[in-house]
Amino acid sequence: MLKVLNKINEPKDLKGLTIDELNTLAEEIREGLFNRLTKIGGHFGPNFGFVEATIAMHYVFNSPEDKIVFDVSHQCYTHKILTGRKEGFIYPEKYREFNGYTNPLESEHDLFRVGHTATSISLACGLAKARDLNGGKENIIAFIGDGSLSGGEAFEGLDYAGSDLNSNFIIVFNDNQMSIAEDHGGIYKNLYELRKSHGKSENNLFKAFGYEYVFVEDGNDIQQLIEAFKSVKNIDRSVVVHICTTKGKGYKYSEEHKESTHWVRPFEISSGQEKNPFNGERYDRIVRDYLIKKMKNDSKVVTMIAAVPDSLSFSEKYRREAGKQFIDVGICEEHAISMAAGLAKNGCKPVFVTMSTFYQRTYDQISQELCINKSPVTMIVVNASVYAANDVTHIGIFDIPMMSNIPELVYLAPTNKQEYLAMIDWSLNQNLYPVAIRAPRNGVFESEYAVKSNYDDLNKYIVTQEGSYIAVLALGDFYQLGEKLCTEIADKYNLPTLINPIYITGVDTDLLNDLKKNHRLIITLEDGILDGGFGEKIARFYGADDVKVLNYGLKKEFLDRYNVNEVMEKNRLRVDLILEDIERIIK
Repeated sequence: MLKVLNKINEPKDLKGLTIDELNTLAEEIREGLFNRLTKIGGHFGPNFGFVEATIAMHYVFNSPEDKIVFDVSHQCYTHKILTGRKEGFIYPEKYREFNGYTNPLESEHDLFRVGHTATSISLACGLAKARDLNGGKENIIAFIGDGSLSGGEAFEGLDYAGSDLNSNFIIVFNDNQMSIAEDHGGIYKNLYELRKSHGKSENNLFKAFGYEYVFVEDGNDIQQLIEAFKSVKNIDRSVVVHICTTKGKGYKYSEEHKESTHWVRPFEISSGQEKNPFNGERYDRIVRDYLIKKMKNDSKVVTMIAAVPDSLSFSEKYRREAGKQFIDVGICEEHAISMAAGLAKNGCKPVFVTMSTFYQRTYDQISQELCINKSPVTMIVVNASVYAANDVTHIGIFDIPMMSNIPELVYLAPTNKQEYLAMIDWSLNQNLYPVAIRAPRNGVFESEYAVKSNYDDLNKYIVTQEGSYIAVLALGDFYQLGEKLCTEIADKYNLPTLINPIYITGVDTDLLNDLKKNHRLIITLEDGILDGGFGEKIARFYGADDVKVLNYGLKKEFLDRYNVNEVMEKNRLRVDLILEDIERIIK
């Protein structure tokens, strides 16, 4: 029975509550978080640690008149509960009505759709500057955590607001001593000093940037938080409110296992264990084991991540095993790429691993530091697929046009386990090119053909089935779709040619010219957007010829919380729909 939460429909409903009632509300909110997270998963630890701070913030400030920006949105669930969306945390049939990130389409209390880190201060700077130009008086509040503070954009925002705004600007800095895993970087030594001195140390990075500073020792104490927020409300300058919270607060297992419960799948409350764990082969674990072995045998091999160790299943155990050859740069993807270039220049063999969506941050570094300088760095691109993360801020379908059109970059698309490892091995042993490898995502497959060990002869595709009239070029993890399509084509027409292109970045002119002799229809399949993608390169090649080309991939659009099967159908990425298109052309 909800005693307080049932009375809360919007932030102003908090204003008349007592401290005891606010504490009861915190308990009831955590109950709602349990309800949802144990059933459908989501960001657990950050949200559990930020319940009291969100309650206190809405108690003191007046959203939406006062404007609040959350960094990365990993801590926004309590905010959603207090701003009219509590049903999504109480009733199972409503759990999926609201996503895990801030979303202006859901509420006027959400200003931005945010899913990447280190952005809140810069976004808030824009809001504050516009307010000042418009003659407004509202408070501008930016939330950011200690993990996100490692991001370069966060420091750019800090630098600007600390000296140039000279008006109301409030940063609430949530210090739980964790990113997804442990924090990395020199700033954390200063944060430790501030915590140890109860905020009194003269060595204060925020003051160095020009901010006033307020320290809250217990960021899970509503009374302390309210007093701190009241002290800075309507301030006429820039201030940092440094609050110390406990990640996973209120659930003992999460407090003791902060890294593994940062983001969770559905789990058992009693044990904290995932309800339906997948124990089969996974590419992340296969490559992790490969790299661990490589690092043991070669001191020059270095594995690099940017605060997402789970992207390659590098738990604490494996990080310890790798020792100094494992580098976590924090949320600094741009720095990671440039550092990798430096490592390669001085004789090391760096492997940088992150998600497709985060590589979007690194275009300049890949172009400048890697490709212009021909730095032999290996980049593994994970979650690059329609089968991967489906929140709009994390979809991984834009990497092919972005990366494959940078000169000197070799972008490879393995179709199976053996090919994937062979490509990594080749990349580590060559010194001519920066190499990106697009990790498969649609299941672990064994190779049915002899896998190349040398990829020096660039842009030479592999014909895995000789046929005629129709040729299918099935890229990366759409190769298996290509196999199924070819089986149906053979049953209905004649044996088609099946090709594994391997290289996303180039065209096999010899093979494509040879296909003209006895083929009249070329079909391309790629797991990414078509605009600027692989298929368009093939279509452009045949532009002046009689050969027809059908490109299959994804429409250029932002997708959000989508059903994979529906997206595949909409884009005609189904064997029966492709056969319909073939029939129209053949007739």
